[in-house]
Amino acid sequence: MNFKPHEAISQLEYNTDRKDLVIPEYGRHLQKLIDQVIVIKDRDERNKAARNVIDIMGTINPHLRDVLDFQHKLWDQLFKMSRFELDVDSPYPKPNPDLNKNAPILITYPANNHKYRFYGTNIVDMIHEAISWEEGEKKDALIMVIANHMKKSYLNWNKDTVDDEVIFNHLLELSNGKINLLKKDEELNSRNNLMKQNSTNKNNSFQNRPNNNNQQKNNSFQNRNNNNASNNNGNSQKSNASSNQNNNQKRFVKKNNNNNPNNGNGNNNLPKNQNRKTN
Repeated sequence: MNFKPHEAISQLEYNTDRKDLVIPEYGRHLQKLIDQVIVIKDRDERNKAARNVIDIMGTINPHLRDVLDFQHKLWDQLFKMSRFELDVDSPYPKPNPDLNKNAPILITYPANNHKYRFYGTNIVDMIHEAISWEEGEKKDALIMVIANHMKKSYLNWNKDTVDDEVIFNHLLELSNGKINLLKKDEELNSRNNLMKQNSTNKNNSFQNRPNNNNQQKNNSFQNRNNNNASNNNGNSQKSNASSNQNNNQKRFVKKNNNNNPNNGNGNNNLPKNQNRKTN
């Protein structure tokens, strides 16, 4: 058989040219098999092929056997994967294609404040909430709290001094002209006071941090030292006992050497006559 590379290349399939998988868990091969079953003209052969496909689907997902109406679920998935084009005799009613189409749910993108992101969305929500309040001291106090928080956020991101007029203009713009502090003789907190609050909060959080880990480490270290000390005492007692035994053995050996006439030069202690006889 002559291999023709040009024809082989023309028959290659790419994922961009293929249809989307209806149920990707079953894979591309099973999807092609179902597409071939749809093309079969003989109805009996088509029914037989559909049952074989059901058996293959059951072996691919054995965990579905514990589900009630296991076969019913597989037949519904078969019709769904055939895009409701398969015409076979099913032991269960054919599902309605209008009810089984999963239309994509459009999620609205959040309309955040893109111009002054360093303030955050919570500030914008607080400004809208302050606008809805009735005129009075509580509303004025809330507006001043919002303005001071805006100044703090501005300083956290820019790390520089800022005039109160800049914050008032931003507040006027974010409130759509409904909150105007430029007409009032109001002053916000100074930079030192705002940044000092941040530093004190950090220090308090650091001091209030639980020291359980350090205490556990110290306790374990102390227990380790106590164990080492007890081990050293035991070793010293053992060494003292062994040294006493060695001293006793040495004393015993010396006494034996002195009393034994056959050790060393013991012949010198014999009388002269006995020495002569032995020679």
